[in-house]
Amino acid sequence: MSAHPKTRAGSVDDYLAALTPPQRNTLETLRRAIKAAAPRAEECISYSLPAFRLDGRVLVHFGAAAKRCSFYPGSGATVAAHAQLLKDYDCSKGTIRFQPDAPLPGSLVRILVRARVVEIAASRGQREDAAPRQKRRQVR
Repeated sequence: MSAHPKTRAGSVDDYLAALTPPQRNTLETLRRAIKAAAPRAEECISYSLPAFRLDGRVLVHFGAAAKRCSFYPGSGATVAAHAQLLKDYDCSKGTIRFQPDAPLPGSLVRILVRARVVEIAASRGQREDAAPRQKRRQVR
């Protein structure tokens, strides 16, 4: 198995299937934590990486490289706002890198994902728990 998919994955499952078992297991756990924190978010592939989309906007990405896994909160502001919680991780403006045998704790993932949910809602002028708008059906 390769360290990361060499070809473009058609789905999150395809992407994960191409990983080494330690990376796949770690990212499956991360995937479940993201789903739990943002149950309305939909899985997709964006920029050749597994991602979750909420209300038409990318919420977060995640992926694997040769010797590590990464979580992309989708916002440098989210990473900066949680710098104290992330001090033990290899971070850059929008990326949190970690080893497959030392995954991000689910509680930290939930905090970061919920922060992104709030950020996306605020950018749309919605409450964080608001249901997505549905088109009104015209009656004739």
